Amino acid sequence: MLPIVFFKKKTVLVGDLFKDLKSEKKIKVNNVKTLIKSKKGDLTFFDSIKYKSDALNTKASYCITTKKLEKFLPKGIKKIIVKNVLYELAKVLKKMYSHADIDYPDLSLKLASKSKFKSVKFGNNVLVGKNAKIGKNTIIGANSIIEHDVVIGNNCVIGSHVILKNSILGNNVVIQDDCKIGLKGFGFIPLNENNFKFPHIGRVIINDNVEIASGCTIDRGSVDDTEIGKNTYLDNQVHLAHNVKIGSNCMIAGQVGFAGSSTIGNNVSIGGQAGISGHLKIGNNVKIGGGSGVVKDIEDNQVVMGYPAIPFKDFIKNWKK
Repeated sequence: MLPIVFFKKKTVLVGDLFKDLKSEKKIKVNNVKTLIKSKKGDLTFFDSIKYKSDALNTKASYCITTKKLEKFLPKGIKKIIVKNVLYELAKVLKKMYSHADIDYPDLSLKLASKSKFKSVKFGNNVLVGKNAKIGKNTIIGANSIIEHDVVIGNNCVIGSHVILKNSILGNNVVIQDDCKIGLKGFGFIPLNENNFKFPHIGRVIINDNVEIASGCTIDRGSVDDTEIGKNTYLDNQVHLAHNVKIGSNCMIAGQVGFAGSSTIGNNVSIGGQAGISGHLKIGNNVKIGGGSGVVKDIEDNQVVMGYPAIPFKDFIKNWKK
């Protein structure tokens, strides 16, 4: 599914990227992928013991990592040992995708063509970019922008003042007014003299029957995709940072914030103004109370509340003291 890429990739040779691999100067890097999604010919990265299991099973040909972590990688993989994995990865992405560090305006935008999209209803001043695909019986409100190569399924409702870029929507998706979806995430490599922007090459994937209420912001993935599963509902002003994955049948109340690369299971309910820290795994059937701060993984079927979030029974006991 979904071979769509929103940036053109430059051909880059392994030997040009890394001095230690000059012997492979004529070999092309196919792409940059996460440990679990990479294939032969791809370059990946391994910067945290949290991803040990993925590292052991990666199919990549090359991996940027550290001296401490290299022992967890398969024997056949070529290891590029560095001090700062994400900084070296960012430099590689910048070379391969030279326009991925900034959200440049889509200069292909034109007023929506009713003759091209005959079964689509457009409000006033809707702009559509080159190669965008819009499904049958979809409605798009006034002053919305659908950028190049975006895909919208059938029977969708897109409100007014919505921006869609780097995104793929399934069928029966509802996006209310003022949502901004698919823009670059907040990614920087902190350096002493000059912070380095982390290029984003991922997408936003919104599956069938998802509803997103007004004012939500959903960042595109950095290397991986940001994704929302089927039948999930987001209330007003919810924010998803890059690479966040939300499962199916979830209910997310207003002003919940998800930091980057967190994974949320199926049938999860989260109360308003809760915050989910980055790189966490929230299990299936979890309930998180409003205003909670989640700073560690949560197993299946748990109910938590508080800051930091603890089991609900413990929260009530502490509150009664």
